[in-house]
Amino acid sequence: MESTYSAGELLSLARAVLEDAGAPPATAAAVAESLVESNLRGHDSHGVRRLVPYLEFVRDGQVDPAAEPEVMERRGAVVIVDGRGGFGQVAARLAASELTSVTREHGVGAAAIRRANHVGRLGEWVEALAEEGLVALAFCNAEPTVAPFGGRERRLGTNPIAWAAPRTPPAPPLVMDWSTATMPEGKLAVALARGEQVPDGVLVDAGGEPSNDPADFYAGGALLPLGAHKGSGLSVMIQLVGGALAGTGVFGEQGEASNGTVLIALDPGAFTEDFEDEAEAFSAALTGTRPARGFDAVLVPGEIERRTRAQRALDGVPLPAATWSELQALKGGARA
Repeated sequence: MESTYSAGELLSLARAVLEDAGAPPATAAAVAESLVESNLRGHDSHGVRRLVPYLEFVRDGQVDPAAEPEVMERRGAVVIVDGRGGFGQVAARLAASELTSVTREHGVGAAAIRRANHVGRLGEWVEALAEEGLVALAFCNAEPTVAPFGGRERRLGTNPIAWAAPRTPPAPPLVMDWSTATMPEGKLAVALARGEQVPDGVLVDAGGEPSNDPADFYAGGALLPLGAHKGSGLSVMIQLVGGALAGTGVFGEQGEASNGTVLIALDPGAFTEDFEDEAEAFSAALTGTRPARGFDAVLVPGEIERRTRAQRALDGVPLPAATWSELQALKGGARA
C-alpha cells in the first residue's frame, strides 16, 4: 500500500529528523533537499528512505552529523575535499563549487572527496556542474555488494557513474546517471518494501543460484553487474580509481556509510566556442528520430527524470506505507 506526500511534507520531515540527530540547520536543509530531489526525479532509492540508514550511521559513530567539510588540498587543477566524516551531500556540494572555480581557471579540473559518507544521487553533482556550463563526469565506489562477472561472491560495489553536458540555455543539461550493477541496492530495498519481485538477471542468492526475491540479497546473496563483462570491467575501474584516489580503499573497508567519489570537469570554452550549440543540435536530431514500434518518442538523457519531477511536483511523491512508518518513527511523530 502506498500514499503520496508533497515535497514540502517530505522536506519538513527530513529536516526535523536530521536536526534531531544533531545536524546544524544548514546541513539538515542541504541533505533534506538532496534526498527529496531524488524522490521528485523518480529515484526513490536515493530519496528520504535513506534517512533510516543515515541515522543508524549516526548512532554507530560512522557519521558525524555536525561535521563541516573543508578543502584539504588545492594543487593546480586538483582539489581534495575532506568530508570530515559528515554527510556526503554537503561534501559533494563543496567539491562541485570548488571544482567549478579550478576548471574555469585551468580548462580542466578534478576533485576527490575523502572521509565523506553517502553522497546521494551522483547525477545531482554533474548536473550542477553542467548548469555552470561545464562537461562533468563523476564516479564513486561503495561497499562490496556485487559479484564480478563469472563470480558469485560480493567483491564490487554498485559503483555508479554519472555524466552531464550543457546545452544552449534555457535548455536543461543532458544527464546520465546509473549504477554499474543491474540494479542499485536502494532500488532492491524499495522492491522489498513494496513486496515486489525483481527481474531475471538482477541477483543470485547465497548459494549462487539466480533469484527474483530481493530478500535473498539481504540473506547473503549478491547483485550482478550490468552488461555482464562490460559492466563488471567498468565497475572494477571505478572501484580502483574511486577508492584509491579518494582514500576510501579499493575493497570498501570503510563500510556502507562511505563513498569514494571523484568528479572531473571540462570547460568547453577552452576547446571550442560551439559546444552548447552542437549539443542542442544533436539533441534535436535525437528527439526528431522516428520512434520504433512500442515507443512514443525518443528521449535524451535526463528527460525522463525531468518529466517525473514535473508530475510528482503536482501529484506528490508515492511512498510505501512501511517506509512512511519508518520515517515517522525516526522523529516519534505521526502524520496529521
